Amino acid sequence: MTRIAFIGGGNMARSLIGGVLKHGGHAGSISVAEPRAYSCQELAREFGVATYPQNVLAAEGADVLVLAVKPQVMPAVCKELKHVVARSRPLVVSIAAGIRIAQIERWLGGPQAVVRCMPNTPALIGAGATGLFANGRVGPPQRALAQHLLDSAGLTTWVPQEEDLDVVTAISGSGPAYFFLLAEALEAAGVAQGLSPETARALAAQTALGAGRMLTEGNEPAATLRERVTSPNGTTQAALESFAMDHFNLIVARAVDAATRRAEAMSAAMDAQS
Repeated sequence: MTRIAFIGGGNMARSLIGGVLKHGGHAGSISVAEPRAYSCQELAREFGVATYPQNVLAAEGADVLVLAVKPQVMPAVCKELKHVVARSRPLVVSIAAGIRIAQIERWLGGPQAVVRCMPNTPALIGAGATGLFANGRVGPPQRALAQHLLDSAGLTTWVPQEEDLDVVTAISGSGPAYFFLLAEALEAAGVAQGLSPETARALAAQTALGAGRMLTEGNEPAATLRERVTSPNGTTQAALESFAMDHFNLIVARAVDAATRRAEAMSAAMDAQS
């Protein structure tokens, strides 16, 4: 069995562990490092996995090492693990936003097989979207391992350049918040027009679900689907014209650019700190 060690037992790690087990993985092959005692107890009770309060104990002998900690603690965590990694040479999988492979290798003490990935919060319900990039030391079997791990949480797609993960972060990593913001705005607008909050929320949420399924379950581009909803001089056209007057496309483009630039700045800041 492939041994997988998760360094960090937060929400994203929990979603990946649950997905691996749901897709035929074995609890006995998974270990988790989590400093909070109550979280260790919950993980062991819910998934039957081995839990450890210390990172080194969980990582010992792992084939895959999943770094699921916050970016600001990544340098210290990697430096703590470098001797274990030097002995067992696992595939290192990082889900930390803005942390470059070169930084991970430096903190771990030298060249490593590393896959960086950017999942998003819908992974918690198996509906995630994850971008992945592998460095040149990752062979086909390890690449397949990483994809299998992330496939358990939803859709995966490989990008050809590591820099592309900054855009992935801006589109899908941060993207759920954009849709939640639109849902909030639709709910508020519905209430302002006389609907009850419960009705407005139900309609906004189900509309988002339905539109998402049409995008993912069919082959038509978003523009075609939008055009099919838009009757000449109808209600949808009136709304879309209002969006256009407020430069909706430009608003979205500026937001994605801001998120992309922030991902780049986070990496630079980590370099400055370490």
